Amino acid sequence: MGLRTVEWLDGEVPAVRLLDQTRLPAEETHLDAADVHTLVDAVHRLAVRGAPALGAVGALGVALALAQAAREGWDDARLREEIGRLRDARPTAVNLARGVDRVLPLLPQGRVAVLAEARLVLAEDETANRRLSALGADWLVERLPHRPLRLLTHCNAGTLATTAWGTALGVVRELHGRGLVALVHVDETRPLLQGARLTAWELAADGIDHVVQVDSAAPGAILRGLVDAVVIGADRIAANGDTANKVGSVGLALACADAGVPFVVAAPWSTVDLATPEGAAIAIEERPAAEVTGFGGIASAPAGTRAFNPAFDVTPARLIDAVVTERGVVEPRAHPDMSVLAGADQPLGTTRTGAARSGSTSARTRCQSQQSR
Repeated sequence: MGLRTVEWLDGEVPAVRLLDQTRLPAEETHLDAADVHTLVDAVHRLAVRGAPALGAVGALGVALALAQAAREGWDDARLREEIGRLRDARPTAVNLARGVDRVLPLLPQGRVAVLAEARLVLAEDETANRRLSALGADWLVERLPHRPLRLLTHCNAGTLATTAWGTALGVVRELHGRGLVALVHVDETRPLLQGARLTAWELAADGIDHVVQVDSAAPGAILRGLVDAVVIGADRIAANGDTANKVGSVGLALACADAGVPFVVAAPWSTVDLATPEGAAIAIEERPAAEVTGFGGIASAPAGTRAFNPAFDVTPARLIDAVVTERGVVEPRAHPDMSVLAGADQPLGTTRTGAARSGSTSARTRCQSQQSR
């Protein structure tokens, strides 16, 4: 899929161009955000979403703020206030803040320097996604050899959630390119249907066979033996491997643990937050009740009904078989410490301990024994 989710538009009035994901799959429409308010609103409305894509938005948004500041005569305090609004627009996804923070030191050098660094964020994301996809595919093929796989994914972790290629869906694409995908089970992803609207749209465009299912059907499908592996993305991964992803992910992990089915998290290293020690420290975004009590402006619950609508849940590291990044693969069940990859700039393969990787047989045994219980 050759589309771009996030781009920079040069011109008399520069803008960040976004593929408006609220309009998919009915319309492929772009939204040009020429000011910080419009960009923040697009983030809130999920016109752009997905942790890696939000990282690009954060970096480009600082360049956008500088352009707006020059047009409107902002002082430094106002500029930093507007950048702060963008940085905090979605608290769970660490990439948004990381994108802002990466270019912020270049603020005194002006928009040209900030924009050049922001463009590097976009380019690096695609490279990272393709690398981690190959590592994730290799990990699955090593454990489930000699047959096309029936995969399950939740929410959307494809091109639409990144700048290009995808993370969890990138692993699916890599396996498909090797002729190793039999079928993809796509969770619809309540309440905003990112799976049914977005993932199914991407898979159809790539010619990958798939079925859409209601979220509550997924654990049963896993326990019935209809799924060989689950691959999801992530919005923040804590230092111990606990992973925040779209709400509904933890139920899949519990079913996989019971059925002995591999549960894999695929995300770029920029999604790993070593400053957050464990999942309990991850702030969970709460979204409006109207997303649950109705859809498309039509009420589906009695007037006045309250709703509990967390956008994410946290899957404990003990339920995750592999976290795949472009730097390598960590198996949190055996060794819940993401910092073993902190110094890596090339793929390291599977990492189970932070010490001698050649001495990982016992860790492999522990991991496999838990999977097969």
